[in-house]
Amino acid sequence: MTTYSGTKEFEGATFVKASFKGAALRFCDVSGVTMRGVDVDGLDIDSHDLSFGSLFVNGVDVVPLVDAELNRQFPGRELQKAQTLEGLREGWVAVQSAWQTTVAGTPPGLVDAHVEDEWSLAQTLRHLVLATDAWLRGAILRVQQPFHEIGQIFTGADEMGFDMSIFRAEPPVFAEILAVRAEHQRLVTDFLATATTELLAEERENPWGGGDWHPSVGDCIRVILEEEWAHLRYIRRDLARLR
Repeated sequence: MTTYSGTKEFEGATFVKASFKGAALRFCDVSGVTMRGVDVDGLDIDSHDLSFGSLFVNGVDVVPLVDAELNRQFPGRELQKAQTLEGLREGWVAVQSAWQTTVAGTPPGLVDAHVEDEWSLAQTLRHLVLATDAWLRGAILRVQQPFHEIGQIFTGADEMGFDMSIFRAEPPVFAEILAVRAEHQRLVTDFLATATTELLAEERENPWGGGDWHPSVGDCIRVILEEEWAHLRYIRRDLARLR
């Protein structure tokens, strides 16, 4: 199949009686796309930023419905948006409990298995190590070089000029990943245990750059929670397919 990458040739285009059956769109901008009289049986949409916009199906914005269903499937997920210290603490306990269940219930033979271009459980846990480093050690605590060498960075970071030499070339064994992950979980737990409402309101810099958003300390914790719940959903989805 033909692969189109980095192109804008389809912006504003109209497709009539065209077949996209079995096509795959990854990291694509489909905002504002209008589909009328289409066959969508089996259409699978996964958007990390779905809750920040709208998605209309037959005239109904389904975003609130999807969000509510995900909150039902993942008890405590709604606390990723908590504005109080108590809510953030409760949300952190909930997501860590959910992760413990998932990791403990994954057979050893599946920890490095993955679906297509998605991350494995091992890679996902390494990415959560990186997320904690970026938003707690980097943004909140202002550590100059906050990243652990086993962190799994997002696709395209090298193209953004990120120093990839920070990270280990060879993937670590799963036992080491679990140990580093546990250390990072304790960092968040300990921080939340001693944080104050005044501290949550303090302004910080976006660890990934850009001067248009200056998150508060509370925002940084909410990003960590969002990362934890999002990647838990991804890995449970993929493990279900692998099984």
